[in-house]
Amino acid sequence: MKKFFRLITLLEGLSYILLLFIAVPLKYGGGDDFLVKILGMPHGVLFMLYLALAFYLKDSYEWKWQQTAVVFLASIVPFGTFYVDRKYLKDK
Repeated sequence: MKKFFRLITLLEGLSYILLLFIAVPLKYGGGDDFLVKILGMPHGVLFMLYLALAFYLKDSYEWKWQQTAVVFLASIVPFGTFYVDRKYLKDK
């Protein structure tokens, strides 16, 4: 389950970066919302899965409430999930 969470962490972070830095500027700068429509739903699903898995696995990782809060908040900060992977998930 922990390897699956690492995969979801990577995919959620990647989908957020693509959505935020490529799809949204194309929508508002170029008037083309195609990528937002394509990336929006998968990102939403990955986001919810990331939060659910983080909540489910917090005891397995023995996170204190502050660490759990960082893991949750990282999902709304660009590149935050990559930080979580490196700081809290790598080699565990």
